[in-house]
Amino acid sequence: MPGQNLSGTLSPAIENLSNLQSIMLQDNAISGSIPGAIGKLRKLQTLDLSGNKFSGALPSSLGDLNNLNLLRLNNNSLTGPVPHSLSELGSLTLVDLSYNNLSGLLPKISARTFKVIGNPLLCEHNSENGCSVVYPEPLAFPPNGESSSDDKSRRLAIALGTSFGAVLLLILVVVFLIWWRIRKNKQIFFDVNDQFDPEICLGHLRRFTFKELRAATDNFHVKNILGKGGFGIVYKGLLTDGTVVAVKKLKDDSNFGGEVQFQTEVETISLAVHRNLLRLWGFCSTENERILVYPFMANGSVACKLRDQIHGKPVLDWSRRKNIALGTARGLLYLHEQSDPKIIHRDVKAANILLDEDFEAVVGDFGLAKLLDHRDSHVTTAVRGTVGHIAPEYLSTGQSSDKTDVFGFGILLLELITGQKALDFGKTAANQKGVMLDWVKKLHQDGKLNLMVDKSLKNNFDRVELEEMVQVALLCTQFSPSNRPKMSEVLRMLEGEGLVERWEASQNIETPKFRAQESFPKRYADYIEETSLVFEAMELSGPR
Repeated sequence: MPGQNLSGTLSPAIENLSNLQSIMLQDNAISGSIPGAIGKLRKLQTLDLSGNKFSGALPSSLGDLNNLNLLRLNNNSLTGPVPHSLSELGSLTLVDLSYNNLSGLLPKISARTFKVIGNPLLCEHNSENGCSVVYPEPLAFPPNGESSSDDKSRRLAIALGTSFGAVLLLILVVVFLIWWRIRKNKQIFFDVNDQFDPEICLGHLRRFTFKELRAATDNFHVKNILGKGGFGIVYKGLLTDGTVVAVKKLKDDSNFGGEVQFQTEVETISLAVHRNLLRLWGFCSTENERILVYPFMANGSVACKLRDQIHGKPVLDWSRRKNIALGTARGLLYLHEQSDPKIIHRDVKAANILLDEDFEAVVGDFGLAKLLDHRDSHVTTAVRGTVGHIAPEYLSTGQSSDKTDVFGFGILLLELITGQKALDFGKTAANQKGVMLDWVKKLHQDGKLNLMVDKSLKNNFDRVELEEMVQVALLCTQFSPSNRPKMSEVLRMLEGEGLVERWEASQNIETPKFRAQESFPKRYADYIEETSLVFEAMELSGPR
């Protein structure tokens, strides 16, 4: 913790940190004496307390630090003699006691570099050594207090050689760091103009500084948190020009790699520009931070709004829910069939569908997205997503395709209809395992559609549209991906074209005989169990 304006004293309780290998508290304002208990840190290799206000004598217990390699106590107000116990440490390579008020005779310390300059009382008794840099060879002081001219010449040559080597090494390190940083930036980031015009969106992203975003979010204050997900926390931010933004601060310890997920979102969203897709405005990258900046969605996520009511009425009435389904379908259609390369979202759910000020649906959270060439049918990865929304073939094989998103969209339609979560939303006799899809299929089979509609709507919905939306949802969630419609077909069916023919055709396909042939279980809950997937109702990515 160097240069952190720390003050007060160094507690003797530091001895309890018995595994410490390095203490670096330089350039602070710590005062008092160096506690003798520090000698109990037997694993300590580096002790740097330079540039503080320590006073008093050096503790003799420093000689107990058998693994100590570097000792810097310079630029303090230490007094008294240099402990003789330091001469017993054979592992020392550098000891710097310069600019204190030490006195007495110097012990023989076998360090490669030993600095005591700036100690007037110490130099008075050891004038032969110049109170400068002392090396191991001349530490054996001549009995008569004089050194030969050969010894002085050798000492000077060693000092000059070491100094030149150190300077050369420092230059090489600086050059390497500059080269590495330039190379890293070229690999990760595209050419981003700092004078970014916010009206230009396609492929032009603004690179924010960490200072800008820290100020915009009031130092990432908890009061500005909009939501939390598996990849990070989203904050509400206010830029200096008055623009309100959503700032997604990615986690360093993400299970799927913060850097990988960061690049995925930056690259994917910069390619996808559509009114029903969340637009990425910019990003920030430092050594320790990965941050994404999006426009602020005034009405949050669909998942949140499904549970909100105003004066006893749902915020999302039936008309808005139908429009949300249409807007989401258009966004996914763009990803699957109009974007090049094709983009698979892999986590379609109500929590990832955002609403702007006009309640227009915007597909967000591309943290799990995959790019797919139009010539490829699928991509195989580790299973990612949210349990209850994951397609059967993805659970069992890890193969995701555009039909995986279609399955998730079908579950989203059921969320809009029922106002409930896809998993563990209410266990009843007909729904023992709390899986929405199985429950809806049973009610549809029994002709009891009214029982599945969100109670907060209080029967204010279109019966014909309900029947159509349930049929589209069941078509989208067929267990065989080849039987599911494409998003272009889904959109047409939601708009009233071709649903009757597609539904009748599906009834001839999705039969018990077909299930037996393809080894498909009758229920989604049974399918989950048969995949041997250890699963919990957890959010692997979440609302912005």
